[in-house]
Amino acid sequence: MVYERITIVGKCGAGKTTLAAQLASKLGLNNVELDAINWQPNWVILCKPLMRERVDEALPATGRWVADGNYVRVVRDIVWTRADTLIWLDYPLWLALWRVLQRTIGRIFWRKELWNGNRETLGHHLTFNMDQNLFAWTVRMHNQHRNDFPPLFQQPEYSHLSVLRFRSPRETEEWLKSLPDAADRGSRTALLEI
Repeated sequence: MVYERITIVGKCGAGKTTLAAQLASKLGLNNVELDAINWQPNWVILCKPLMRERVDEALPATGRWVADGNYVRVVRDIVWTRADTLIWLDYPLWLALWRVLQRTIGRIFWRKELWNGNRETLGHHLTFNMDQNLFAWTVRMHNQHRNDFPPLFQQPEYSHLSVLRFRSPRETEEWLKSLPDAADRGSRTALLEI
């Protein structure tokens, strides 16, 4: 199978951004991180019309790209209809929470800049606000994705998608290793043309 336009979904801590970077490198795709479009300075969320406009520009219908991030209610109709492949990282909740903890501690300790000057703080995770506490959000999304995604995949407008549901990092890694590198595909194409 040829992968031209891939979207990656899954709960926080599943590894969407890491996998997107690996696929972009391996397959020679443009890497688009939806969080980088959505999160403006000072953790301000981009308004829906602008988010849709920027995603529309970043993910052309005939381009070659990999996009990671959920934003299902805001830009699903743009991203999913243009993608040829949807990867759902449906890992166990305990694993996602462990990864979020490790990632968060590292980001706070090293004061890692995420998008547009934003950095995580301990305050983000000590709040009871479900939209700010990443751990509470991860639990909420775990159940929501398992309920919402399967029926969405059955909708006619998404029937063209090749849906790959990986339930463990090992499954994902094995699939990733099975893909030819962009350089390998290029050399095979050149040989066929001779």
